Amino acid sequence: MLADIGFPLRLSLQVALCATVLSAVFGVGIAYLLARKPFRGREFVDALVTLPMVLPPVVTGYYLLLLVGRNGALGALTGTDPGITFTWWAAVLASFTVSVPLTIKTARAAFESVDTDVVSASYTLGRGEAETFWHVVLPLAKRGVLAGLVLSFARALGEFGATVMVAGNVPGRTNTMPLEIYNAVVFGDWKTATLLVLIFTAISLAFIVTANRLGKGVA
Repeated sequence: MLADIGFPLRLSLQVALCATVLSAVFGVGIAYLLARKPFRGREFVDALVTLPMVLPPVVTGYYLLLLVGRNGALGALTGTDPGITFTWWAAVLASFTVSVPLTIKTARAAFESVDTDVVSASYTLGRGEAETFWHVVLPLAKRGVLAGLVLSFARALGEFGATVMVAGNVPGRTNTMPLEIYNAVVFGDWKTATLLVLIFTAISLAFIVTANRLGKGVA
């Protein structure tokens, strides 16, 4: 049983970590643009990137299939059949898509809370846009950004609907912890399901507690 638990546990952590790294790169960048760079259609862009947070995950998964599936707009670019679908990379894509809105919304609020006078002072002292972001804005907003990434990690760890649409439920290949819990329940293996749920809950709780401590500067 422990061997059976090992793969979905490792895969879920791997997928959630990759999705969170993508959120840190793209989500934080988008949040900064939405918070500090006024442009035409900004709120529409905000609504668009927030949409996966309110859509049913299977709907998000369907859109992803249209994008990266065998006949999708980007599916043919991979050079393989059926593209990245039914691989763990598809699970990463699904988890990233449904979790990145949490980073964007939380980080945007954190960036908007940074005093504009402090930012202006940085520019006055000769610091450019990038230097001001790394040395002024991000340090002041780091707790909000970290909170968003924690939420994204927890959401990515528990993703089910969009994952099963684009990555499937392939044993030993794409069966993440949520999918394995579903499999155990379907086959009436309540003992395994309960064990997986408890492990899943403990890991999620431990990660959130650790991230909160780091956010408060407590080692």
